[in-house]
Amino acid sequence: MPRSVKQLLAETLEDLKEESFQKFVFQLLDRSEEPRVRRCRVEGKSRLDVVDVLVSTFTEVKAVDVTKEILRSIGCNQQAEELSELNWKERIWFCYFSLILFVCFEHFVDRHRTELIQRVTTVAPILDKLLKAKVIQNEAYDEIMGLRPSQNQMRRVYGSVQGAGRSLDIIDCFRGKFTAVSHEEAE
Repeated sequence: MPRSVKQLLAETLEDLKEESFQKFVFQLLDRSEEPRVRRCRVEGKSRLDVVDVLVSTFTEVKAVDVTKEILRSIGCNQQAEELSELNWKERIWFCYFSLILFVCFEHFVDRHRTELIQRVTTVAPILDKLLKAKVIQNEAYDEIMGLRPSQNQMRRVYGSVQGAGRSLDIIDCFRGKFTAVSHEEAE
């Protein structure tokens, strides 16, 4: 199973000797590019705390790049290369599994669009999840909630999610609804 970026970064920092880790923290604080890391967030902290700071400051993708850059600047080229190789392999696995999930679930959503539109009567919880996941904005939420009946709301949900190219996000929100539709299909 693919490891998360945090796991990869934690493994990399845990493999550093204490002196190299201290140099890493120093270089992280000394970066001139934005965003900058405040001293109180990393000084005297554990490697796992520093990983959390890296990811929360730079995002997962950028945290890997910043870590590799700092590792190279302190002469830990082997660790930087290992992180590059591991991160590349993890990204390939992530893309592969995402593609498989997308293909499988997209067909299900397409096949059962009509049934889901007709059977979902409470749309608000779905909209709440989509709003929380930032798939839709407040304006779309309000617009959809103003529609009647629920079938029109569901049609608009489909349009919003598929139009945004985020059809996988709707799957999580419909998870309970899929079960009902697929059980009836099997009978």
